[in-house]
Amino acid sequence: MPDNLPPSNNPLVHQWMPFTANRQFLEQPRLIERAEGVYYYNTRGEKLFDGSSGLYCIPLGHGRREIREAVTKQMQELDYAPPFQYGVPAAFRLATEIADMLPPSLNRIMFAGSGSEAVETALKVAIQYHRVRGEGQRQRFVGRERGYHGVNFGGWSVGGMVNNRKSFGLGLPGVMHMRHTKIAENQFQMGEGTHGANLADDLQRFVDLHGADTIAACIVEPIAGSTGILVPPQGYLQRLRDICTKHGILLIFDEVITGFGRTGQNFASQTFGVTPDILTMAKALTNGTIPMAAVAVREDIQQTILDAAPEHHVEFYHGYTYSGHPVACAAALATLKIYREEDTFARVRELAPAFLEQIGAFKDLPYVTDTRGHGLLGAVELEHKGPPGARGFNILCKAFEAGLVLRAAGDSIVLAPPFAATADELTQMIEIMRKVIVAS
Repeated sequence: MPDNLPPSNNPLVHQWMPFTANRQFLEQPRLIERAEGVYYYNTRGEKLFDGSSGLYCIPLGHGRREIREAVTKQMQELDYAPPFQYGVPAAFRLATEIADMLPPSLNRIMFAGSGSEAVETALKVAIQYHRVRGEGQRQRFVGRERGYHGVNFGGWSVGGMVNNRKSFGLGLPGVMHMRHTKIAENQFQMGEGTHGANLADDLQRFVDLHGADTIAACIVEPIAGSTGILVPPQGYLQRLRDICTKHGILLIFDEVITGFGRTGQNFASQTFGVTPDILTMAKALTNGTIPMAAVAVREDIQQTILDAAPEHHVEFYHGYTYSGHPVACAAALATLKIYREEDTFARVRELAPAFLEQIGAFKDLPYVTDTRGHGLLGAVELEHKGPPGARGFNILCKAFEAGLVLRAAGDSIVLAPPFAATADELTQMIEIMRKVIVAS
């Protein structure tokens, strides 16, 4: 037996933590005990600003009474019902409300439990749609370098973050990756860069090489989030849309991070004026309180799949035990009601200009190699100090000690504050981050 195992009497040793340096965490735990508003509290009772909205999923802040009461009421009435061949009223109400927030054509909603599950669902919809249309040879997917689409087998296959891919073998066959959109010409550009729309032509190159009739779908995040906030160049998403339309390829937008107001509109697809054929969402759907995700599908895509099946037969052999869970639906309905009644996304539009200006001002600091952002998403990229990612991880740890919870994507420091924060709180958050970076 190896002699470097953590001591068995350590009460933290039994949980294998996800996306975490487990050995380091056992030496220097960062424990969060409670939360209220836009703040966390550690086990010593010290206050920490939630600079990442949980994991991009709690824009309304923590502890919203309306969501808690809706969840409690639903659990008293119906805690669970099987989603296969049975339905619950709340799921149908929620699907209608989500459809009302989307472009008119994206009005068929399937529920899942996480963003990873939503992506898996979207990929399978694309495959079956082409198959029932007599184009079953469309099996290829096109993703993008530095893209993140969750950790299920299909999602990491179409994703393009190296560390998420290299440990798990070959992945799905026939997956191709376009180049990412982080280019020197757009360095220190807040918002959409003016260069790089031509990078979308990578999709056309794959069409020319393999044939359009072999490609099922192209999947991208409108803003690549987990890799460190890569905002699309002007015209890039529209170019992808045009190529997909021309060649019968489905365009999938992964809006697990950008959905529900992060860019100031309901969805980033509306911000950028480009409508996909399939759209995934999760995180802020329930304000992070209960795991839930959804996939929005173009009406004619669903109808094509339904019409191809014999009467009384299941049309789409896919779903999850917790699809449309009644308690999650209650949390989501309460969350969407708050978004509407408080005009929450308008607040993003009010806060974003000053936030992005403050992020952009980091370019004057030593070691800063890039700044970028859109809406209430911002990133500051730093020179490596030691192995790639070491400086970013050190800043994450030091920020926690200084009263700030943030995200590190390699050596890019990411901020995605709650929409509920005040302008002064955002400034204080930026000041803490600046001090920690200067000291790094």
